[in-house]
Amino acid sequence: MSVDVLVHGSYPLERWREAFAAAGPEAAALQLHGWPDAPSCRYALLWNPPAELFAAQPDLRAIFAMGAGVEGLLGIPNLPAQVPLIRLEDAGLAAQMAGYVSWGVLRHLRDFERLARCARDADDWSALRGPPPIAARIGIAGFGVLGRAVAEALRPHGFVLRAWRRSEGEAMTGVHSFHGASGFAAFLQDLDVLVCLLPHTPETENLIDAGALAHLAPGALLINAGRGSAIDDAALLAALERGRPGAALLDVFREEPLPPTHPFRKHPAITITPHIAARTQLPLSAAQVADKIARLEAGLPVSGIVDRQRAY
Repeated sequence: MSVDVLVHGSYPLERWREAFAAAGPEAAALQLHGWPDAPSCRYALLWNPPAELFAAQPDLRAIFAMGAGVEGLLGIPNLPAQVPLIRLEDAGLAAQMAGYVSWGVLRHLRDFERLARCARDADDWSALRGPPPIAARIGIAGFGVLGRAVAEALRPHGFVLRAWRRSEGEAMTGVHSFHGASGFAAFLQDLDVLVCLLPHTPETENLIDAGALAHLAPGALLINAGRGSAIDDAALLAALERGRPGAALLDVFREEPLPPTHPFRKHPAITITPHIAARTQLPLSAAQVADKIARLEAGLPVSGIVDRQRAY
């Protein structure tokens, strides 16, 4: 029996059709349709859809978000309350995020950019060859699939790793765990690098504020590759002037693309990247969505269903 799937997002419909065709016979059998010409569909694969889409699709059985974040969908007033909202779980994002954060951490802790400049310009070559830092304290705020992949990538370097999540979760060998509001200050204390991978929720809005930043070690690095709303922008700019943190690597922002006049763009201590730390991989996403649809059609449970009260 044919199963109709509506696709609306940042990739052309033909690219999704190719990805589903390559993901196996069950995926290839799904009938993909674009907006607004789609018939009544059972499932929708969406990223920033128009609000009127839902009024035209009353028979949806599940809605799939095209990425790890779901705040764009949750912000639509007529998002059907009775239809499960399902997020992608990893789908190639974890390895990319681990690589991005590892690059940022090592670039900062080993001072690679300054050393490269000095190697070009300085006469005293031997003065540049100091030992790499050991036992740097690195904290990962947001310890789901992506956070755990980052910890796995950083662990072989000998860093002291900490993890913080909003509620207690599964521990990881070699990582000091903290959770909840009561554990946040202890998690932050004297960190040399704070990696923020938090989703957008009411609880994470401006969580990294002046008080949080004051706990970091002097000269620390802040990496934000979760959601821009977790950072209090004004507080970060003021804290950078005090050297705590000493630098920031930012991949996500409250407004994207980042406005040309935003002070982050010209600040000498801030490196920005255009939301590329981890991007949806179509072949892996298609295979995951097809598998979940097959389970739903068979009346079986699926993982990744979003708790709308918690917004993730």
